[in-house]
Amino acid sequence: MSTEHAAPGPAPDQEDQGLRVLAVLEAMLFASPEPLTAEEIQAGLPDMTRDEIESGLDALARALGRPDRGFRLERVAGGFRLVTRPDLAEPLRALFRFRNQRRLTPASLDVLAIIAYAQPITAPEIQEIRGTDPAHSVRVLLDRKLIRIVGRKRVVGRPILYGTTREFLIHFGLDSLEDLPPVEGYGTRVVPAQGRLFPVTAFPADEIEPGGDAGVDLFEGEGSGERGAGEPAPPGDA
Repeated sequence: MSTEHAAPGPAPDQEDQGLRVLAVLEAMLFASPEPLTAEEIQAGLPDMTRDEIESGLDALARALGRPDRGFRLERVAGGFRLVTRPDLAEPLRALFRFRNQRRLTPASLDVLAIIAYAQPITAPEIQEIRGTDPAHSVRVLLDRKLIRIVGRKRVVGRPILYGTTREFLIHFGLDSLEDLPPVEGYGTRVVPAQGRLFPVTAFPADEIEPGGDAGVDLFEGEGSGERGAGEPAPPGDA
């Protein structure tokens, strides 16, 4: 009778901890709009060493290599990010073609107007101007490539700064940002945190100061159907 024994596997607690680390790494990479370095990941997992993080990333890459997973781990610019698998490109293109057949909502146009006139600007500053959370509209405008991340503001929390893109100019038939209509022509107000003028059409109706023309659309050509369309109506973004 053989006296050999199989090598013991990892203890249940160790296995659970390893799975949790993979879940945390995947969540961090999914939530970040930019590649994460090992140093940035370690800031979120201070109890792990750099070697342990590298091992966790290797394990995550193997887990994502299964055919039933839609992402893969990519090392780029000294960091790591999640990207979709190349063989899934066609259904993704079909999805975005479908989404791009729909027009921008008034809420997204408001956010786009604010960014166009006040760039670079952060999401909290946009929220101060509009009075509502712009997260959905910002995500839509990023997906449509009408805005882009231009950096981070040097204040506590280092919020992301947004600006418009070349696609924005093409979409609205502008040669440069200097071709935007003068903001003073639409009735304006000054936002204290910015100290700059904004079109009153970017504000809820009950916040418009007397004398402002709330009926003027800064981007009135967008809804004509002659250019690219927009996105589905967003839930809860007014």
